[in-house]
Amino acid sequence: MERVPVILLRDEVKHLLHYKDLIPRLESALAGFSRKNCTEIIQPVRSVVPIRKHDGYMGVMPAYMEQEGILSTKIVCFYKREDGSTLPSSQATVLLFDPEYGHVKAIMDGEVITSMRTAAVSAISAKLLMPAQAEVLAILGTGREALGHYHVFTEIFSFKEVRVWGRRRERAEAFSRSVTGPVKVCVSVEEAVKDADAIVTVTGSTQPILFGKWIKPGAHVAAVGACRPNWRELDDELMREAVVYVESRESATIESGDIILSGATVFAELGDVLNQTRPALREKTTVFKSLGSGFEDAVSAKLVFDQWEAKERVL
Repeated sequence: MERVPVILLRDEVKHLLHYKDLIPRLESALAGFSRKNCTEIIQPVRSVVPIRKHDGYMGVMPAYMEQEGILSTKIVCFYKREDGSTLPSSQATVLLFDPEYGHVKAIMDGEVITSMRTAAVSAISAKLLMPAQAEVLAILGTGREALGHYHVFTEIFSFKEVRVWGRRRERAEAFSRSVTGPVKVCVSVEEAVKDADAIVTVTGSTQPILFGKWIKPGAHVAAVGACRPNWRELDDELMREAVVYVESRESATIESGDIILSGATVFAELGDVLNQTRPALREKTTVFKSLGSGFEDAVSAKLVFDQWEAKERVL
């Protein structure tokens, strides 16, 4: 019998995926991935193909989670765009397979999944590492990822002030108008991060834009951009003086320019903190260097598919 995969477009994925369901599943997956001698989550470092003509890359991110019965891969194309470009900086598709038979169960838009699982993991890092009485959030960047981070951070934390900075002021002002809560638009990165308790960097920068001298001691930084070994968002001073956490040590030491070029030492994976094998040093300045993991996409895709199946049964 021919099996026709379910096709889930952007709007339906957005309708089916919610942070309240996603975050606990990601916490469980992060903990499982970091468990000593873990063999239940198989995830190679992403394969990357250069798209030189268009200054981009195609990444393939497979993952198999044996215990949960999840087999998936995400295919994502990402680009270094010039300021003012109207072209998207990334496009992604997630394929969900039946692990026993090998056929494709679902093909779904990967942009919502990427944005939401990335923001959710950053929020998990903040939950673990951010100062207990955090009042000020700064977001550097104005794109889709920045908006995702705004939504989850304001949904699960209570900040007295949210600031945003973008290379183009009009885009920062448009970001401010697009959200329901008050946002202060800042003219410089230094203004945005001054005395901030939590800082999110979600830019397309390939050179440092955030400098350690601007950050107050004890702040938490979720660094999401700069996903290539020669790209940077954070300067050497910040990377070397902060306590650095990651999703995967292996990926971080191969893919993160912020870590490789600064010579920073990775202190722990987030899963180590969730497993209580490494401490969450809230009193220190901390950096969570986000790179994204295939198992995060896998968990998210399975959640979307399960929600779709439940809705279909009701209908």
